[in-house]
Amino acid sequence: MPFDGIVTRAIVNELGEKIVGGRINKIYQPTNTEVVLTVRNNRENHALLLSIHPSYSRLHLTNDTYKNPDEPPMFCMLLRKHLAGSIIEEIEQYDMERIIAFRFRAIDEIGDIVMKVLMVEIMGRHSNVVLVNENKNTIINCLKHVPPFQNRYRTLLPGADYKLPPSQNKLNVLNTNEIEFIKKLDFNSGKLDRQIVQILTGVSPMAAKELIHRAKLGSETTYMKEFLNFQKQIIENKFEPAIYRNNKEDFHVIPVTYMEQKQAFTSTNDMVDAFYSNKAERDRVKQQARDLERLVKNELEKNNRKLTIHQTTIKKAKNAQMYQKQGELLTANMHLIKKGDQSISVVDYYDPNQKEITIDLLHDKTPSENAQLLFKKYRKLSTAKKNAELEIIKTKAEIDYLESILQQMNSARDEDIDEIREELREEGYLKKQTKRKRKRKKPIPDEFISTDGTTIYVGRNNKQNEYVTHTLANKSDIWLHTLDIPGSHVVIKSANPSEQTIEEAAQLAAYFSKAQQSSSVPVDYTEIRHVKKPNGAKPGFVIYTDQKTLYVTPDEEVIKKLKV
Repeated sequence: MPFDGIVTRAIVNELGEKIVGGRINKIYQPTNTEVVLTVRNNRENHALLLSIHPSYSRLHLTNDTYKNPDEPPMFCMLLRKHLAGSIIEEIEQYDMERIIAFRFRAIDEIGDIVMKVLMVEIMGRHSNVVLVNENKNTIINCLKHVPPFQNRYRTLLPGADYKLPPSQNKLNVLNTNEIEFIKKLDFNSGKLDRQIVQILTGVSPMAAKELIHRAKLGSETTYMKEFLNFQKQIIENKFEPAIYRNNKEDFHVIPVTYMEQKQAFTSTNDMVDAFYSNKAERDRVKQQARDLERLVKNELEKNNRKLTIHQTTIKKAKNAQMYQKQGELLTANMHLIKKGDQSISVVDYYDPNQKEITIDLLHDKTPSENAQLLFKKYRKLSTAKKNAELEIIKTKAEIDYLESILQQMNSARDEDIDEIREELREEGYLKKQTKRKRKRKKPIPDEFISTDGTTIYVGRNNKQNEYVTHTLANKSDIWLHTLDIPGSHVVIKSANPSEQTIEEAAQLAAYFSKAQQSSSVPVDYTEIRHVKKPNGAKPGFVIYTDQKTLYVTPDEEVIKKLKV
């Protein structure tokens, strides 16, 4: 992962400037892998995120908001007991590793000053947050317990002695000289980037590739020179945080010259926050909604197969008129048919040129029976066509509905999944619960504020869509939706919004739609009075009139600025 020891150093340096000396005001634990500490320092509040998510483990200051559980978890309660009101005395990184110690000056139950240490270990799926009593070096508790049978080297349980993770015996990039570094490199065996990662502490594959790119696979002297420049940048904290893109997005604080820069930042914390924003939540929501996604995709496949069958039926029904015509021609020429004939050629009096056509016959049937069989085929195909046309309308509506559900799951928050699950139960896709009914909660749509202060509501699922459109909005409010693209209902709480507000609301409609990654997305807008839900329609489906259309390109930075 790009969050290596160098990035950790840059983060720690900024934290030292911003929150050392600050007081811990609030402590939250939104999930079982994340802790948020609110630090008050220099008349400013800072939210420090500590995450041990197996894929997105990290620590940094964040601007994101997190939904906290109704009942705080035990580890959160313990942190509040020991750290609430304490002062951050020092933040220290261990040997360029992703191990950071936060030292707090706190007051215990009898009023004595005590020192507590919060160890944050960023190690992928082995990440942890451990609260330690500094005087005794004893673990008070940790976010993830590791008993002896899981790790023989060290135990992470309350009351155990705290030990640092085992050393990997690498060279510290801060105090290793260039000759020692070159001696460790084997230029003949290749894969130099992997070798550098194995040699230097805190250097990720991305940083290693950058060092090689700078040296341009030159001589040992070139590598020594570039290593010294690389080392100097880190020692002097000359960091240039930026997000880069190649096949995928990555970030670093060392300028990466072999990748295209996407966005530069003045702060490492801002860069990491922007990169990881909502990634962990999206991953968590995806885990929660995995069964729903599988169900909806199966239903989509089923309906697409059904649509193909109905379309094939309509193609076959094109022959219906031919069977009717043949039946009528056969009826008019029955006197010409002899017993045992397998076909007959007759004049097509429907054709202006009076051409002859040949009609196939069943030799074991009478002329009348042959004619009746042709009329039967005609009636069967005509009826099948009418039924297929009706079924195609229903099936397409079903496909549109299921695609809208998939789109909603792709941008859903934790709280949205329960509403989507409830909706699928109501629509018969899931079995209804037999347990005692709970009181239904009012849908809570997303709220945004336009640049000029106008409130904009966005439905993140069909229940919220119906709530903002049919309950929350007034008749004169402005309603927006992407044209012929599954997406959210957006409502501007104003009868006369400015052009800028309409443009920003259209950005929201495009961003919370299937066309989020597209450009020039068409968005319709009209007054709520012109938006209706037909009887018997699926949740979230509406028809509207008197609309105008504008084209926008969704911009995530604009959306973040509008969020309440």
